[in-house]
Amino acid sequence: MDNERVFAYTFASIYPLYIAKAEHKGRTKEEVDAILIWLTGYDKNGLKQQIDKKSDLKAFFAQAPQINPNVSKITGLICGYRVEEIEDKLMQKIRYMDKLIDELARGKKMEKILR
Repeated sequence: MDNERVFAYTFASIYPLYIAKAEHKGRTKEEVDAILIWLTGYDKNGLKQQIDKKSDLKAFFAQAPQINPNVSKITGLICGYRVEEIEDKLMQKIRYMDKLIDELARGKKMEKILR
């Protein structure tokens, strides 16, 4: 898939998909928010502002207060790629986010997800 196309997706369009995926597996919106806050440094209000502004993923990560320094501990496959080997830094951040939500949906404990 073309990276620029992915970067243009709005956070507002992806966020409800993450929540639906989590809730379908018995997890909560609050857990999704905790993961996003841990990863990006946004607070709940900051996440809401990004949704309201319809920020694309490029802007969402560019404006993130601070990417968690422990992201390098996120490893494994997502969409057939090892997240730790993705060269494009923005795509890697997007895949980190996907990986964390996948772990939540698979039932992993929050303490393990939030390395």
